[in-house]
Amino acid sequence: MDTRQRLIVGSLWIGVAALMAITLEPGVPSTVGEIARLFVVIVALFLAAIYLFDPWNIHSRLLLDQE
Repeated sequence: MDTRQRLIVGSLWIGVAALMAITLEPGVPSTVGEIARLFVVIVALFLAAIYLFDPWNIHSRLLLDQE
């Protein structure tokens, strides 16, 4: 996956996180639905960081396996 593709996918995950964050109420989540939304925001931000920064060279290793 080249840099441009990683930037696009990372931006999409940031968009997902932002969209879900809009649905959260301010304060501590009190219902199961709010906790699930918060979890989705955290996972989306984690995936965005993985695609944007590639801290463990995951994408480089996966591309080597395909060749």
